Amino acid sequence: MPARVLTYGVVVLAVSLAGVFVAANTPAGAAATSPANGQGSTYAALAFQQWTQSVQNQGLNLNYTPTSSPAGLEAYSQNTADYAGTEAEFSELLPGSPVNVPRGFEYTPDVAGATAIMYNVALTPSGQDPISSLRLSPMTIAKIFLGKISNWNDPAISADNGGVTLPNQHITVVCRTGQSGTTALFYDFVNHTDPSDYASWAAQNGFSTGSRLLEVDNASSPTNMACQSGSDTEANYIAANRWTIGYDEFGYAKVYNDNVAWVQNASGNWVQPYAVNISAALQSAQLAADTSQDLTGVYTSSNPAAYPISAYSYILVQCAPNSARPTCTSPYTNPGVQGTLSQFMSYVACAGQVHMADIGYAPLPPQLSQFLADAVGYMTNQPAQQLNAGNCSNPTFSGSLGAGASPPPLPPIGNAPGGSAASGAGSGSSSRAGTSAAGLASAAGTTGGTGSSTGSEAASTSNAPARASKIKAAAPAALGGGLLPTSPLLPLLALLVLLAAPVVVLSVKQRKREPHDSIVP
Repeated sequence: MPARVLTYGVVVLAVSLAGVFVAANTPAGAAATSPANGQGSTYAALAFQQWTQSVQNQGLNLNYTPTSSPAGLEAYSQNTADYAGTEAEFSELLPGSPVNVPRGFEYTPDVAGATAIMYNVALTPSGQDPISSLRLSPMTIAKIFLGKISNWNDPAISADNGGVTLPNQHITVVCRTGQSGTTALFYDFVNHTDPSDYASWAAQNGFSTGSRLLEVDNASSPTNMACQSGSDTEANYIAANRWTIGYDEFGYAKVYNDNVAWVQNASGNWVQPYAVNISAALQSAQLAADTSQDLTGVYTSSNPAAYPISAYSYILVQCAPNSARPTCTSPYTNPGVQGTLSQFMSYVACAGQVHMADIGYAPLPPQLSQFLADAVGYMTNQPAQQLNAGNCSNPTFSGSLGAGASPPPLPPIGNAPGGSAASGAGSGSSSRAGTSAAGLASAAGTTGGTGSSTGSEAASTSNAPARASKIKAAAPAALGGGLLPTSPLLPLLALLVLLAAPVVVLSVKQRKREPHDSIVP
C-alpha cells in the first residue's frame, strides 16, 4: 500500500500546483472573456484588422466592422456595439445639442495616423507620363476641395511645382459618401487653412460652421465630385481614374498603390505622411479632459518634419465613474465583455503598436500608451498597469518608431528642384530599419518624402483595372503587454509530472502482485 499512498500524494500535490500555476498566469483583475463586437472608423480599419487578427489567433473573441466613425458612435450610443473606433466625437453628431449617452464613454487614442492627398494626374493631356511627385501647398489643397480651383493647369498648382503647368483637364474631387470621421478631420484642416473661403462655401451649402463637418457629398461645389462609400473604395477609385484627387488615410495608398502628394508644412518643407512626419506633427496636438483632440497646433506646427494633416484615432469604451474622466458613468454589465476589451486594449497599447509605421500609421508615444493602460483601469475600476520599456513592446518606449517609419528623399518634378527637406539624422533615407523617435521636436529625421512605395505608374493610369474593394491582409503580431504572462511554475509542474511517472508505474506493479479481495458467499 505505500506506493498507492505515495501515488495519491503526488496526484494531490500536482493538482494543487496546477491551481497555483493557473492563478499565477491570470492577470490581476482579469475576468472570464465573452465575445466583444465593435464598429466604426475606416480611417483606423487597417490597424484594427491587424489587431483583431492577432488577438483572434490567440483565442480572444473580438470583432470589428469598418463602417464609419459616426456609425460607430451611433451603434455604441444605441447599445448595439460593445465598443467603437472613431475620429468623430459625439458633439459633432448633433451640433449644439448636449451629449446624451447614458452608458457613459471614454475616448482613448489607439493609433496615430494622417490624411493623405491621393491623386492620379499626368503631364500630357492624353494621360501619358503619370506624375508621382506632385507638390501641393495647404492653400492650394483647400481651394481644390472648396471648388475654387477646378482645373489641373491652375497657376497655383503650377507655382507649387516649380512652374510646371499640368494639362487643362477638369479636376475630379473624390470624397466620402455619407458621414465620415475622415471627412471631419480633413475639412477641419481645410477650415483652418482657408477660413474665409470655407465660411462662404459652408454658407452656400447650408453647412454648420460650429463643429467639424461630417458629410460633404451633397455640396454644390466642387462641381465635379465622385464620392465613394468607404476608405478602400475611395483609394481604389483614385488609383483607377485619371485626373482625380481625394483624401484618405495614408495606409490605403500603400494598399492600392495610389500616388500621394507632398504637402508643404509651416516650415516650408515638402512632406509625406510617414511615421516620422506624423509623430513630429502630433507633438502639437492638445488633448482635452475627455481626451478628445484639438488639432489646431498640428496644422501649423513649426517642426520642420511635421505632416500637417495628422491626427489620432480613438477607441471608445465604457468605464466606471471616476474623477479623471467626467464622461464615465457605468462599467460594463457583462464582465466577460469587459474582460475581453481590457485584454484587447492592453495589447493595442504595446504589441499592437509594433507594426503601425509599416502599414501607414505611427505608433503612439509612451504617454498615450499609458493613457490606454489608464483607460483599462477606469473600465475595470482597478489600478492601471504602469508601462515601461521592460513590460511594453511599443517601439517608442525604446526610442524608435519601428520599421517603415522613414520616407524616401523628395524627388524633383519637371524643373522643380528636389531635396529641399530639412536635414537631420537619417535625412533622405528610405531604409526600412527602425527610425529613432528622439529629437523629432528639433527636426531630427526626414521631412521630404516620395510616393515611390505608393506610386506605381501602372496602377495610376485611367484604364487601370479596378482592384477588389478589400482591406489588405496584415501579418499578425503576438499578444504582448502582459496579456499572456509566463510563470516560473511551468518548469516545476513539468518536473513534478516526470517525478510522478515512475511512482505511478510502481504502484500499478504493486497492485498486480497483491491478492484480490473477494466477497465470500
